[in-house]
Amino acid sequence: MYFAALMRPTEDSYLHKGLRKQLVDGIRQKGITDEKVLTAINTIPRHFFLDSAFDKVAYEDRAFPIGEGQTISQPYTVAYQSQLLDVKPFEKILEIGTGSAYQATVLAELRATVYTIERQKNLFESNRAFSYLKKYPNIKFFYGDGYEGLPTYAPFDKIIITAAAPDIPQKLIDQLKVGGMMVIPVGSGDVQQMRRIVKQENGAVKEELFDNFSFVPMLGGKK
Repeated sequence: MYFAALMRPTEDSYLHKGLRKQLVDGIRQKGITDEKVLTAINTIPRHFFLDSAFDKVAYEDRAFPIGEGQTISQPYTVAYQSQLLDVKPFEKILEIGTGSAYQATVLAELRATVYTIERQKNLFESNRAFSYLKKYPNIKFFYGDGYEGLPTYAPFDKIIITAAAPDIPQKLIDQLKVGGMMVIPVGSGDVQQMRRIVKQENGAVKEELFDNFSFVPMLGGKK
């Protein structure tokens, strides 16, 4: 199933809003404490990002396929990464792996300026045609290789990587401001450890280790 062919819902009903509130309550119980992140997730109609066939399950706290071997991330995972990133209004954030664009909209709701890269042409084109995303002029979409980043637009205040990297890409560290932060799941197996990286003045990095997750692999090149 290609993401471009999805039949997207366009109605955000009272039922959807009620399910979304239950989802947010569940995420809060799992340990997410950043109320700005929780408000963003409560605002965004996640079912818009999925085929209408998923309408009744769109607010379950789990990942779903979106085509091209990719998934829309579990809401808890989106909230977890967003909380670690500690987003401030007007920060310039690079996202590696647009996917469904759900994570990008959460960052945009937090009033960041988001530069997001997708290597899958079908997903990139689908997002360009996704009318809901027009409400977020603070999201800039790019088709390209995430390992290369966007040097033309660097440096960035923050970088978020939404796929499993076998190690920390140096080219992306180079595109961070001094004092800038990266949130990235690292590991080449089925399970990766979330890390938060802070760039030091000498170009070295300080690492913090967090919980384990399971992401699709971060791949190079374009497709």
